[in-house]
Amino acid sequence: MFVRSAPSPVFLSVGLAAACICMIAAAANGASPLPQQEGLASVYGKQFNGRSTASGERYDSRALTAAHRTLPLGTNIRVTNLENGKSVRVRINDRGPHVRGRIVDLSSSAAAALGFSTGVARVRIEILSHPDR
Repeated sequence: MFVRSAPSPVFLSVGLAAACICMIAAAANGASPLPQQEGLASVYGKQFNGRSTASGERYDSRALTAAHRTLPLGTNIRVTNLENGKSVRVRINDRGPHVRGRIVDLSSSAAAALGFSTGVARVRIEILSHPDR
């Protein structure tokens, strides 16, 4: 009769180290280790129209753009309103939001496409493509 022994601690350590290295490499490359995120989205205030964004371009409330704290500038994401199922594709061109508990700030046009114009909405964001490097 054969008795199967538990995996050796060395084997487990190597597997864990490989997983950590992959996550660290993704973070170092500016990639999000998670393909999607859920949380609150807010809308840029009108007073920001025309101001410079972190990417150097001017904020245009009519463009389909957004701010995210960590995704690389130029990343394209799909934002889905979890209340009504509407979604919109936006490009990350700024850093934010600067209010705790929010995951993305949307341009006025992007928020309108999701069915809200003020306040916050519960959303899911999915990475569609990273910028060309």
